[in-house]
Amino acid sequence: LKAFDREVNEFVDYMFGPRDARVRGWFLLDSYLPTFFLTGAYLLCIWLGNKFMKNRPPFSLRAHLIVYNLGITLLSFYMLIELILATWEGGYNLQCQNLHSAGEADIRVAKVLWWYYFSKVIEFMDTIFFVLRKKSSQITFLHVYHHATMFNIWWCVLNWIPCGQSFFGPTLNSFIHVLMYSYYGLSVIPSMRKYLWWKKYLTQAQLIQFLLTIVHTLSAAVKPCGFPFGCLMFQSSYMATLVVLFINFYIKTYRKAPSRTAIKETPATTEVKNGFHKDYFAAANGFQNNKKTQ
Repeated sequence: LKAFDREVNEFVDYMFGPRDARVRGWFLLDSYLPTFFLTGAYLLCIWLGNKFMKNRPPFSLRAHLIVYNLGITLLSFYMLIELILATWEGGYNLQCQNLHSAGEADIRVAKVLWWYYFSKVIEFMDTIFFVLRKKSSQITFLHVYHHATMFNIWWCVLNWIPCGQSFFGPTLNSFIHVLMYSYYGLSVIPSMRKYLWWKKYLTQAQLIQFLLTIVHTLSAAVKPCGFPFGCLMFQSSYMATLVVLFINFYIKTYRKAPSRTAIKETPATTEVKNGFHKDYFAAANGFQNNKKTQ
C-alpha cells in the first residue's frame, strides 16, 4: 500500500507540478489515496445502501436532520465570515489575486479553504440521508456528480492553489449554503414551515452563484496576475458543466408545460414539489413536507 501510495502521488506530482509547501502536513492533503478511497466508499454506500433499504421501511431521522443541517449552516457561516475577513486583511484584488503577495493572509485563507474541502466529505451525508429515508428518486446524476467531484477537485486546489483567486467560489458557495441548509433544517420543524417564504429564491441564487464564479475566474485570464492559467480554465469548464445541468433542471421546472396526459398520469409531487423540480432537492438533503399515503 505504501508503494502504491508513493506511485500515485508521484504521478499526480508529475501531472500537476510541485505542490504548495505551505500546506504540507495538513490533514488528508499529503496523499491522494484518502480522498480517493472516501469517494469510492461514498459511491459504494449509495449502491449497497439502496440494496439494504429495498425491503425495509424508511427512517424518519428528523432529529438527525435538524442537527446535521444546523451544523452545516454554522460551518458555512464561519467560512463565509472568515473568508471575508481574511481577504480584506490581505487586501485581495477582486479581479485577480495571485498566490503569494498577501503573506499571512494567504495562510489564513488557505486554512479556511481546508475546512471548505473537508466540508465536502461531511456533505456526503446528504446522500446517505436520502438512502436511509428511501428518497432514491432524489439521488440523481446531478447530485452524485456534484458531491463526488467537488471533494476531489478541492483536494487538488488545496495542494496547488490554496489561496489567491481560489477564495471567490467558496465565499459565494458558503453564503448559498447558509441559506440552503438553514432552510432545510428549519423545514424539518412543522411549526416553522409557514415562515419559510424565501425558498423560491434558492434556485435563482444557485444559478447566479455559478455564473458569477465563471466571470470572476475568467477575469483573471483576461488580465493575468500570476495565478495559474490552466487552473482558471479547468475551474471555468467545471462550473460550466454545473450551469448546463442546472439550466436543464430549471427548464424542466419552469419552462416545460406538462401535457394533459402527463398531468393525469403523474402526481404533482413526482416532478415538482413546492415550486422545485426533484433534481434541485437532489442537490442537498432537504426535508420535504409530503403527506404519507395510506
